[in-house]
Amino acid sequence: MTTAITLPSPAKLNLFLHIIGRRPDGHHELQTLFQFLDYGDDITLSLTPEQPGIRLERPVNGVADEDNLIIRAARALAKKAPCELPGVTIAITKRLPMGGGLGGGSSNAATTLLGLNHLWKLGIGLDELAETGLALGADVPVFVRGHAAFGEGVGEKLTPAFPPEDWFVVLKPACDINTGKIFSAQGLTRNTPRIRIAPAFEGDASRYRNDCEDVVRRLYPDVKQSMEWLTQFGPARLTGTGACIFGRFPTESAARIIWESKPSGITGFVAQGVNVSPLHQKLTELE
Repeated sequence: MTTAITLPSPAKLNLFLHIIGRRPDGHHELQTLFQFLDYGDDITLSLTPEQPGIRLERPVNGVADEDNLIIRAARALAKKAPCELPGVTIAITKRLPMGGGLGGGSSNAATTLLGLNHLWKLGIGLDELAETGLALGADVPVFVRGHAAFGEGVGEKLTPAFPPEDWFVVLKPACDINTGKIFSAQGLTRNTPRIRIAPAFEGDASRYRNDCEDVVRRLYPDVKQSMEWLTQFGPARLTGTGACIFGRFPTESAARIIWESKPSGITGFVAQGVNVSPLHQKLTELE
């Protein structure tokens, strides 16, 4: 019996993000194109039959355990079990910046859901896991389903997509962005015309945009400065509400040349876009 597994918890990019209106519940109606990166956190799940309960090996700085999506995901899944489950200790190797727009917390939750479903042998299907994930956050379902997708609604209505698996330079400016502040900003565009799904499948997202970008650039000078630097080498775009920005390149070598010339004081990484989540690739190997 497998008692411990280490699984990837990958980043995502919003290749574009359009806000097409506001729903009666106050949430924004979105259209977006999600793609995963072959870069992210790692999560190790270790069963502890002798020690019941769900615990983190080490707390995440700045996040109370009760608020941590990893713990919340594990507890939500445990409620679905027909019998008492062995305890689990969860360790995370954190690489993705918090508040970067890369979906780190949502990805962690999805990896926990799928990983514990495997370890606990619950046999819960992806539809139910995605529904459980949606209660934790709007981006969790795309990580649960594990394929690049055109997203609608609050991002939970997903249609598989196949954008080019190019290379990206991802920069994290030295600021933390409050998502609520961006979505409540007076100047935020909320009436972008709805597009058909088909054009998003053609792979050319350059004609689209991120509707949060103008507000973020205005409120956060570090993002504006980093974006202006990266734009020298081609189109640069915000992912989610930021603070991370990305530029697309056709080859790893082209991306790394730009990465090596980045201004001092900016963190980030180089990674390849992938349409099948590294998490799902790993789980397939374990079957």
